Parts: sequence; structure tokens; C-alpha cells
Amino acid sequence: MKRASDSVVSEMIRKCNENVTKQVAMQKVIYHNGLTFLINRFNNDKTTTTTSWGVSTSMKKILIGAAAAAFSFSSVTAMAGVSKELPMASGSPSADEIIEQVYFVNHFYALKNFGIKKKGKNITVIISRTEGKKPSTLTVERYLNNDYSDGKINTKDVAIFRSGKLKGTGMLITDYVDDAKSQSYAIWLPALRKIRRFAEPAHDDAWGGTDFTFGDVMLRKPQHESHKLLGTETFSGCLGGMDVPKNQRNKYMKKLPEGSCVSKDKTTYKVESTPKKENWWYDNRVSYVDTQTFADYRTDYFKGGEKIKTIDRAWNSFKLDDPRAQYWSYWYGKNHKTNHETWAVIPDKVVTKNDKKLKASLWTEKTLRKIKR
Repeated sequence: MKRASDSVVSEMIRKCNENVTKQVAMQKVIYHNGLTFLINRFNNDKTTTTTSWGVSTSMKKILIGAAAAAFSFSSVTAMAGVSKELPMASGSPSADEIIEQVYFVNHFYALKNFGIKKKGKNITVIISRTEGKKPSTLTVERYLNNDYSDGKINTKDVAIFRSGKLKGTGMLITDYVDDAKSQSYAIWLPALRKIRRFAEPAHDDAWGGTDFTFGDVMLRKPQHESHKLLGTETFSGCLGGMDVPKNQRNKYMKKLPEGSCVSKDKTTYKVESTPKKENWWYDNRVSYVDTQTFADYRTDYFKGGEKIKTIDRAWNSFKLDDPRAQYWSYWYGKNHKTNHETWAVIPDKVVTKNDKKLKASLWTEKTLRKIKR
């Protein structure tokens, strides 16, 4: 007679294999992150060998991928040698200085903590859509803690999936002050009721079947590329967004925003970044960065002279003394070769900053173990 745990594992593997057969299993994420950005995509990985986790390799990719997606919404905090005390740039900053400021903004270093919680019916939704097919969704809560001063821990992130294929899955990432030390990843597997740990993913791995890579959302650091300032430019037009027909919307997509025009007519730095790694998946990327806040509105990726991907970020201000205290209202990504789209939408009502009610115990494995399926 099989043990109950064996039955659980067998059922997970069966479901994973079924999803692979139907080509609707998610590829590994996220966030990165998040957002990440961001999850439920078609997985071409047909391997199902069992790992030391007690689940198939395909399922492992799904779990890692989805969890990382959550962190995309404020970008997981991979330390790039950028100090949380970095002063606001003034005068005519260099390309390197601009990119450091962008990193500061995207990692919420102007705040002690940042959160996207569930408030009533409002929650962050990650929408992923393959051309010609209906979109799929996940919802997530996420909390980032920058308030560490022990000289060891830089930041901690926790994310909890509240609906979708990964409902009940949780993720905790610890980033260290020592730039040479890899991040610590812990994931709560609801079917097994256990926590598993794993190493950093590859920078070019797609996360969650979205249009983002782990490098896009979490792992890329300023020193991984060389940067060139192409000048300043007035940003024309609005940012991208996903047009989802009403008959394809579930309850989490009832109040989707229009494409944001927050960037329209803003003066931006135009910065070209070239990866130092040879034969990379992109030759260079061009970012459009607000000259006042250092929020990056758009990044276009190029390969062989052809634009292959675009990531747009719609920003809002916390209206603090530091103009870099910004937060996302959404991330939108599009693969120009496949027309696959990803949209992470963050309602204003769910965003929190410097919340004194959040206890340090939130960023521990104890939180993961309390997650209800």
C-alpha cells in the first residue's frame, strides 16, 4: 500500500506530465521576477526525471519560475555594488551613474520596506498570453525588506501566490551584502507541505513563461554591461499594455487599466547597454530613463540590428523628499518575434511603503509554512 506522501508526489508528477503533453505547463521564472511581470506559459521541456526534491524536473522548473515572477514587480534585490545610501545624481551624470540610479529606483532603496498586498478584491495580477490564445493569470502578494544593517543581509523578499496554478506556493529570497555570495532561495511546496532550497538560475533563463529573463528581473547588475549615453530625448507616445477582450477576462481582469501615458513628453536619458558576456541573447539594449526620477520607462532589446523585445514600466511617485521613491503601476513585455505578451498590473490600493506594522518575522520561513492552500 502506498504511503500518502508517495500518492501526493505521484499526483504532482501526473499533473505535470499531463500539462507538458498539452504544452500548457509553465516554464521556469521570476520574477525573475516577479514581476515578473509574468507566469503560466507553454513549456517545451518534456523531461520528467525525478529530482531530489521528490518532484519531476518539469515541476521544479514550474515552481522556481512562478515564484520568481512575483519578485519582478519590484525587482528582486540582487546587489550590484549599488549602495542603499547612493546620493541623488546631479549635474550631467555619466552613463554608468545613470544606470546605478536606475538600479536604486528599481530596487526601492529609497524605502525601508515595500509591499503589494491583497486589499479586499484588489490584488496584483500577472497576465500571460500567447498570440491567438486566451490569457492566463496568477495573483500574488509580495513584500520587500531593505531595512537591514547587520553588515550581512542586504535585503529579503517574500512572495505568496493566491490564485492560479501555483496557488499556495511561497518564495523567500535573501540577498547578502557580500556581492560574491549567491542569493538564498527557499520555496514552499504546498502539495508536499515542505520547504526546498535551490541556487541562482541562469541570467538568460525565461521565467514563468513570460517575456522576461531572470537577468531582466533580478540578476543583472550594472557591472555586467558597458554603458554609453546616447543623449537626451523627449519620450513620444504612451507605454504598451495588453488589450484583453471582455469575454476573455476572469474576475482578476475586470478592472485592467489603459496603456499608461505617464512617460509622454518626459525628457529622458537614452542609454545603450552592451553585455560583457560574448554571444549573449541580445547584442545591446536601449533604455529611456526619466532625467528627474531615474525611472526607466522603456527598454528595447536588439539582436543583429533587429528589435527583439520591449519592456515598458509605468511608474507612480510616493511623493517623498527623494524623487527616486517610485513604484510601478504595471510592467508590460512583448516578444517581437513571437508576439507573446506579459502584463503585471499592480492596483494603487495594494501598494504599501515603510509599513511599521510589518514585523521582521514576516521575512522568515515561518511565513511560508503558514501559507494555506
